[in-house]
Amino acid sequence: MIRKLLVANRGEIARRVFATCRTLGIETVAVHSDADVDAPFVTEADQAVRLPGNTAAETYLRIDLILDAARRCGADAVHPGYGFLAENAEFATAVTDAGLTWVGPPAKAIAAMGDKLAAKALLAEADVPMLPTWTDPAQVTSFPVLVKASAGGGGRGMRVVRDADGLAEAVEGARREAAAAFGDGTVFIERYVERGRHVEVQIFGDSFGTVVALGVRDCSIQRRHQKVVEEAPGVLGDEARERLHEAAVAAGRAVDYVGAGTVEFLLAPDGEIHFLEMNTRLQVEHPVTELTTGLDLVRLQLLIAEGGALPLAAAPAATGHAIEVRLCAEEPAHGYRPATGTLHRFALPGVAAEFGPLAAPGLRLDSGVVDGSAVSIHYDSMLAKVIAWAPTRAEAARALAGALARAELHGVATNRDLLVHVLRSPQFAAVDIDTGFLDRHPEVFAALLPAEQHPLVALAAALASAAARRAAATVLAGLPSGWRNVPAFPQVARFAAADGDDIEIRYRLDRTGRLTEWTTSPAGSGSATSTASSEPTVSLVEAYPERVVLDVDGVRRVYRVRRVGSEVFVDGPDGAAGLTELPRFPLPTAELAAGSLLAPLPGAVARVHVEVGQRVAAGDLLLTLEAMKLEHPVLAPTDGLVTELPVPAGGQVDTDAVLAVVTPDEESPS
Repeated sequence: MIRKLLVANRGEIARRVFATCRTLGIETVAVHSDADVDAPFVTEADQAVRLPGNTAAETYLRIDLILDAARRCGADAVHPGYGFLAENAEFATAVTDAGLTWVGPPAKAIAAMGDKLAAKALLAEADVPMLPTWTDPAQVTSFPVLVKASAGGGGRGMRVVRDADGLAEAVEGARREAAAAFGDGTVFIERYVERGRHVEVQIFGDSFGTVVALGVRDCSIQRRHQKVVEEAPGVLGDEARERLHEAAVAAGRAVDYVGAGTVEFLLAPDGEIHFLEMNTRLQVEHPVTELTTGLDLVRLQLLIAEGGALPLAAAPAATGHAIEVRLCAEEPAHGYRPATGTLHRFALPGVAAEFGPLAAPGLRLDSGVVDGSAVSIHYDSMLAKVIAWAPTRAEAARALAGALARAELHGVATNRDLLVHVLRSPQFAAVDIDTGFLDRHPEVFAALLPAEQHPLVALAAALASAAARRAAATVLAGLPSGWRNVPAFPQVARFAAADGDDIEIRYRLDRTGRLTEWTTSPAGSGSATSTASSEPTVSLVEAYPERVVLDVDGVRRVYRVRRVGSEVFVDGPDGAAGLTELPRFPLPTAELAAGSLLAPLPGAVARVHVEVGQRVAAGDLLLTLEAMKLEHPVLAPTDGLVTELPVPAGGQVDTDAVLAVVTPDEESPS
């Protein structure tokens, strides 16, 4: 039996495995990079070993370092988690060769499924339905098609191509991204099914030849080919569900599968199913299967790794419905690019369990972060998985949306508003979903906080800041906030919003602390856009440093306010906002050259596509920035001349570093 388990992964993945180990009495070992030294999974492990470096390639992908850590800690088993090395046959072989128990499928099965091209050929012989596939772009005769990486997953290297003109460029781009992400630039092309649903079957096999399907999950709502919302059981007809189960079990038996695996399919609008890939691991979305079946899938993995037989011959009947969302550090104001920073507060209301079962309908949280966690550039942007389980799909969606809307997420921008809009959309409620859902419904990308509420949020921030200063005052502390010898003179506060706009609040309090007048305008404009005499009518009920209550047209609104330095985070009844309080008398700053293009986040310049002195057109690709495992193209904002390229390929940059300067044509030297 396993006594001490090393988890060769990080974040919420490691925490999830540790949670089951604690219930079974198994000691745990974490390995960590320098960037993760203070991460929650490190402090929760019984023992931890440092892997010097920061990037995954330097640390979590180093087989030699991980095996050395197991030896030093006396671990007798290794769990790869469900990412990084989980689908690496070389790692599985190295673990077993070292005399350790490998918690995963045999290396032979991993190798067979790791090469997607070879896997498609193998499973086609087992009568698993396939999409038409090509390896040579010249062989493609019909469009649209999807270019895919043969190694790895997570949407890396995928490109949809709708005509022959874009195919060569898509193949080359997919090869570069796949090589950077997986060390293997092999790609292939398969027919792209419009409005298909991405569904998958969780399977388990044991060493006695049993392979069981544990239900179907629907993972159709995706962005950039990465899953955003997942649910179980997938809303399907009985006949489609049976065909998916049969095909998944056939795939497992074709490779003598042992352990946990996931077989992914595309369900076409005409009802046909097509194999996509088989992942030889647990998936990120496995909690929805756990909550609807009552099974602990990590416990089953450990049982099978110890040589035990599956304790079930078929999947339990699904109970209720579970929906999971991936809460990610992303900047909505900048095209949902990955975000970095310090997560000052991370709190979701109504969480009944973490990493484990629910005794009653409610919320489960599988998170890799806590208050104060740093979100760095070195790993992917997912902060947590939030899962709701309820008797019906509609109840689960409502509970999950409500919890997300009320969550306090301070310090790092997230995709929370997008998730809430998806869960509350009538199309989601009607199961009118497929992989193109987000492309067809741009309305779900709107902010939860309506623009007309921005002045009220800024007013609440200003009043809370004034209350905080009054509470900290040591001189004339008995005077009410905002007291003036000349009461006609207003108080002024200026804020910068996350979308880049500045806002100025001017307000007056009388000597009893009553709000008598307030105006708001773009900072520095001097033109008021809302006053006490216009709608809405606002009065101050109470103001404290962390709580402001306003009466707005006879309706009380409570705003929760938290300040960290100059940053002010406001959570109100209509949504949340992060503001930066601007100084009353800002210091002069150096002006940037016109046409300067700044780094949107820390990263490395992967490639420079132009030269100084080269004329470019608006939209031309200037350079490519790599950060958080993704490529970010930097495009020319206007027609002009490239006059500066201060960072060479391979150079590291911080946020707001100048990457290039394009002098507009009217200003270009002749």
